[in-house]
Amino acid sequence: MRRAKISIVGAGNVGATCAHWCAAEQLGDIVLLDIPGDMADMPRGKALDLRQSSPIFGFDSNIIGTNDYADTAGSDVVVITAGIPRKPGMSRDDLLATNAKIMGLVCEQVAKSSPDAVVIVVSNPLDAMVQRALQVTGFPPNRVIGQAGVLDTARYRTFLAMELGVSVEDISALLMGGHGDTMVPLASCTSVGGIPISQLLSQDKLDAIIDRARKGGAEIVGLLKTGSAFYAPAGATAQMVEAVIRDKKRLIPCAAYCDKEYGVGGYYVGVPVILGTGGVEKIVELELTDSETAAFKKSVDAVKELVTAMAGLV
Repeated sequence: MRRAKISIVGAGNVGATCAHWCAAEQLGDIVLLDIPGDMADMPRGKALDLRQSSPIFGFDSNIIGTNDYADTAGSDVVVITAGIPRKPGMSRDDLLATNAKIMGLVCEQVAKSSPDAVVIVVSNPLDAMVQRALQVTGFPPNRVIGQAGVLDTARYRTFLAMELGVSVEDISALLMGGHGDTMVPLASCTSVGGIPISQLLSQDKLDAIIDRARKGGAEIVGLLKTGSAFYAPAGATAQMVEAVIRDKKRLIPCAAYCDKEYGVGGYYVGVPVILGTGGVEKIVELELTDSETAAFKKSVDAVKELVTAMAGLV
């Protein structure tokens, strides 16, 4: 029985750390790809370094670094982290235009080399980039997914655990909506050991935690000064890869294509899904409170604006 094949396009901090988590969990053979240029050997160096840790941690995955999409052929899962971060002086349109172009070039190659793969998009601005990936690959929407909800939920759960002094394992939570300031943590779906969060935290404290979770990435950028978060984004992505490779049927929030679900017509937005070997196998529709519905609509509107702006730039 062959091992699964996981290709990661973009060998920066997020991509390389995702490879690390996937190897440690023995999810399959891994191809780490980045573009040729001055740093052409970088993915090979990282792959070799990671491979040399295999005797220490006991995994047998074949790990290679490359600049050639031919090495990714026949992948079961393709993770796309490629793109540039927003820099001082850049507008949102600048970031959209550049990363949409990169996403288009990557997805053209992915569609040729791995036509049956499940694609997990990590690049930002996430909700627009996963929409772009769908357009260019031509894959069924269930096989093109955006990673954001798992990360945002992890940040939310982390801050709740820190505030309450409890294990993160006991905190169950769910978020919806776009990735960023308009994401919608669902207090009605948040509990600690089965106890509703409303019985453990005041609304003011919960609101403060929600606000911190929304700005979790920016907080880390401010602390690092020269980079952005990568441990948690990579870990969240690896959890999604595992759900697909091992057909886990995880109920987790992902950026999924909503055709009619939640009244969203033809956009990617963060919603709870069942994630398995077929990608998004089901979108789970919840009954939201009035305030949650209003916040979700606001988040969807922000996603629509982003996608509309991208359409005018590509």
